[in-house]
Amino acid sequence: MTALVTTVTETLRYKGAIGQWSWVLHRVTGLGVVLFFVLHVIDTSWSVFYPELYVKAIAVYQTPLFTIGEFALVAAVVYHAINGLRIAYLDYRPHLWRYQERAAWIVLAVTVAILIPVFVLMLGHVLRFYQQEGPVLGLAQVIEAQLPFVGGIAVALVVAILYSALYGLIAGERAGQPARREGSPIERLWWSFMRLSGVLIVPLVFGHLAMMHVVQGVFDITAANYVVVGTNTVNASGTAVEFVANRWNVLVGPLAIWRLYDFALLALVTLHAFNGLRYVLTDYTMSNPLLRRAMVYLCVMGAVVLLVLGTGALIGTIDETAIAMAQRAMDNLHP
Repeated sequence: MTALVTTVTETLRYKGAIGQWSWVLHRVTGLGVVLFFVLHVIDTSWSVFYPELYVKAIAVYQTPLFTIGEFALVAAVVYHAINGLRIAYLDYRPHLWRYQERAAWIVLAVTVAILIPVFVLMLGHVLRFYQQEGPVLGLAQVIEAQLPFVGGIAVALVVAILYSALYGLIAGERAGQPARREGSPIERLWWSFMRLSGVLIVPLVFGHLAMMHVVQGVFDITAANYVVVGTNTVNASGTAVEFVANRWNVLVGPLAIWRLYDFALLALVTLHAFNGLRYVLTDYTMSNPLLRRAMVYLCVMGAVVLLVLGTGALIGTIDETAIAMAQRAMDNLHP
């Protein structure tokens, strides 16, 4: 906690260099992306397991609060990705470190250059939706819908702390004993993985953002008789569940191409995101072995849950019954 307070206060006091702000922005945007990613994977899995809940989740995304959040998310993803490429490149070209400041400014410029046209296109989807339909859920309903996620994270944190305490008792760990700081081959492997996976993720995540936020935004997911992006099929029912089914059922030869695409995105982003989260959380619990170990357990649990849940959804089937259930849920939301 002391380290966290120091980071905040010193960042606010720091003058004269973009490097500190670049570091802070990379962490903040990364944390924001992880939070949305968790919600997104869980919500999307509902299209297979709980169609009615997925309909409500999309209705939540179509509210003003989440519309603002969508713009913030896209900005966070674009900055984090471009800055991550800068970090990866300069880490393997240490003789160019003297150009760090210039590179950081270039990252900001490229981010703004990308976001301006992207935001203009996204705004078109927003204005069209609000002029034709508008949200069906109020702020209170949106907040209520997020409570299970908050509760789940709280339960996972408690379990991680309890398991860490149990481990400490069994291992005979002394209270106040500082965590070991030495490196290891595994940590060096993770360091390399973060750079490599970050480079591989960029084209995948940019492609996903282009399809799901620019070409067809979240507001088009519930548009009836609309051709689903990346397919030649029409979302006849106008439900988010049929949108997902049409996309995942596209075959290129024997391959369900969009399922494979989403699985690659799921696997790479999950491992990259939760290992990055581990770095952040353990940075601020370094002096407390119990909490530091608990943060590691929390990240491992989160990664495992998302991989299992996301993979289960990707290999699952969305049948006509699920689409009919989604249609009834849509009718209930639009009486």
